[in-house]
Amino acid sequence: MRKPTYFDAVVDLIGGAINGVVEGPLDTYTFIDGQTPPTDEEVQTRLASMISDWDAQEYARNRQVEYPTIQELVVALYDTDDKADIEAKRAEVKAKYPKP
Repeated sequence: MRKPTYFDAVVDLIGGAINGVVEGPLDTYTFIDGQTPPTDEEVQTRLASMISDWDAQEYARNRQVEYPTIQELVVALYDTDDKADIEAKRAEVKAKYPKP
């Protein structure tokens, strides 16, 4: 998942279809479903909130990269030694990237 953009904040605020440049100014967007465009202040406030939420989930994104793969988990279902290794690997990753 990528860090939220200005465009993401606009879409989140208005819903429906929209066209525009991802980091373009608000007045370059086309609101296809007749939505009322938000103000730049509303967009900036929503974007700050979305980025804050995204930053708070950094530990989860870091864990996801290092967690065992689906293939490793499937193999572990049938082998007790593999399962123990998987549990140890997950515990190590959780310790490395604790929840805030």
